[in-house]
Amino acid sequence: MSNSEKPDEPDANGVKPRSRGRARPNRRPRMEDVARLANVSPMTVSRALRYDSPVAEETRKRILKVIDEIGYVPDQIASGLSSQRSGFVAICLPSLNNSHFADTLSALNRRIAEHDLQVLIGHTDYRSDKEEKVVEAMLRRRPEAIVLTYDGHTPRTRALLQASGIPIIEIWEQPKDPLDHVVGFSNHAASYAITSRLIQDGYTRLAFLGEATDDGSRGAARREGFLQAVREAGLDDTRLLYAARAPITMSDGARAVAGLRETWPDTDAVFAVSDPCAFGMISECLRLGISVPDDLAIAGFGDFEIGRLSLPGLTTVGVDADAIGRKTGDLIIELRNAARAGDIIAAQHVDVPISILKRGSS
Repeated sequence: MSNSEKPDEPDANGVKPRSRGRARPNRRPRMEDVARLANVSPMTVSRALRYDSPVAEETRKRILKVIDEIGYVPDQIASGLSSQRSGFVAICLPSLNNSHFADTLSALNRRIAEHDLQVLIGHTDYRSDKEEKVVEAMLRRRPEAIVLTYDGHTPRTRALLQASGIPIIEIWEQPKDPLDHVVGFSNHAASYAITSRLIQDGYTRLAFLGEATDDGSRGAARREGFLQAVREAGLDDTRLLYAARAPITMSDGARAVAGLRETWPDTDAVFAVSDPCAFGMISECLRLGISVPDDLAIAGFGDFEIGRLSLPGLTTVGVDADAIGRKTGDLIIELRNAARAGDIIAAQHVDVPISILKRGSS
């Protein structure tokens, strides 16, 4: 290079050339690089990265300092293959904007994060056929457990899960034929309880507002709980409205009022499959000049915030979504610890109590 060349000066566009000595590496750092720089074996590096690391604290700090300096990211897939632990839990959710499922996910994540586990989320959109594809994709990644928000499963989903060899936890229901572990409550029993309460309060012409194509789902269990209660009371069990496929919305509930008044105008109470559609019914009744509860009592399911703030307040089934997440997290940690100790835990059925919340809408 001649003396007239000035490699460190900016070009015409103001860009200063990168020094040859500072070129970016053409590969990402590897465990062997960490071991060499920390003056330990690759096996010691691997052990130092475990949350229950047996490596001496001084050595571990030296290794972590090197990792931070060179930007090493452990290969989780390779680590999982060698240890049979992937470091994550898979969870299937039917909705990503439902506040109940968000609360369950948040509580679960907080609990398992204390044990260096992460959550991998799959969205099923309340469809068992979509759940099948999500489950298959998740199992390829070897989760340490898989959590399923129960809405029924296809035969192939059941076969995939039963052959997986990993803990399976169904939540938000107490299925009649559980795959493995369960954390939740009986949607059938909860619906039976609130319908019975409406009957005890003097309502005799009750209708149910549910979801179309709800076979095998929690919505179907709620419908069957309603039907059992009205049949045992000797009341009309034909007043069934189907608004839309899940998730049923506030707008669906509002539209259902016209169908109800046209088909069964003498109905004195409605039990809706969820709080949002029940709130939609209350709003539409207000618009039409139908008094709630004097002309029509309305009850929902879930104790969503919108039901607590509606006027009148919504009678509903209270569900502790946060507790479902916490208890699921506790069970995952218990199962993980047992597996490490070589123990086998029998299928656990964890009950999360519900409550009947009577408010001004009934």
